[in-house]
Amino acid sequence: MQLSFDRMYQASLEKDVAFEGVFFTAVKTTGIFCRPSCRARKPKPENIEFFPTSKECILKGYRPCKVCRPLEQLDQTPDNIRQLLQDLADEPGRKITDADLLQRGIAPHQIRRWFLKNHGITFQAYQRMFRINTAFKKIQQGESVSGAAFDAGFESLSGFGDSFRNIFGVSPKKSKAQRVIDLKRLETPLGTMYACAVEEGVCLLEFTDRKMLETEFLYLSRVLNATIVQGHNPHFATLEAQLKAYFDGRRKSFTVPLYMPGSAFQQSVWRVLQEVPYGVTRSYKDQAVALGKPEAIRAVANANGMNKISILVPCHRIIGADGSMTGYGGGIWRKQWLLEFEKNNAR
Repeated sequence: MQLSFDRMYQASLEKDVAFEGVFFTAVKTTGIFCRPSCRARKPKPENIEFFPTSKECILKGYRPCKVCRPLEQLDQTPDNIRQLLQDLADEPGRKITDADLLQRGIAPHQIRRWFLKNHGITFQAYQRMFRINTAFKKIQQGESVSGAAFDAGFESLSGFGDSFRNIFGVSPKKSKAQRVIDLKRLETPLGTMYACAVEEGVCLLEFTDRKMLETEFLYLSRVLNATIVQGHNPHFATLEAQLKAYFDGRRKSFTVPLYMPGSAFQQSVWRVLQEVPYGVTRSYKDQAVALGKPEAIRAVANANGMNKISILVPCHRIIGADGSMTGYGGGIWRKQWLLEFEKNNAR
């Protein structure tokens, strides 16, 4: 059922939190858009228009309100689930049962539904995968298979071996040549992202709604001879801290290690891409000239499109030669937001 203008305006006057996520209030006189529950003073109805999504607000040229920060909660992991994930990271061998969830005041079916929607697996499967990832790394470091299995909370070696083979395709004893790519779900003001990392550094950072995401996962798995598994990686803490500082306007460059498998030409394009300054835009032709290959404009554009590390390797700073917005895997609306955000914070 579509809400009337009068009903939405009344909800915004009442700062009604029940309408969170249902619509956004855009103010024509200030160019700002807000949540329904924003505590800022409400303008006259003739100065307001309503949109069903924040994306539409941004595409219409509105900026997010600094009071209610309408983008900050976009797809954010609920606090109770965030705590569950932190508990697992702190103690990978721990098993959180339905009884444990109920003791925390969490309905098991709600957790199951959330994990299926956001991870494609149940919470119990997520826990099992997390434990196997931890055991895998211990075996890689020289620990015995039995020791790694029991430390990870498995009660039998046969059960551990079966679960291990289902994920990695080999037995624990034959896993020395195998690699693992750790995967983590991150929240940002522009939506949820997936981060992947290996020992050498972060190898993927993409918005979860990117159309080519599955293809990128398959490529990394094949090139690195690795399996992507939910798990902890020491690079994630640095990445999250630096991303938060970036979106807070306190960081203009990144130092977290990156690992970007690709051809020599692709890697040269990505290096040039990282040299584009914060708050500055370049064209594909500018990139080609910087590479010393002014005729390779199309090849440069293709290499840009193969970049798997958003924001840190700033392909959003590349625009058309005529100043137009060109394709961006995260969506043109995010590209516009990032460019405007950097422009406003570059001073």
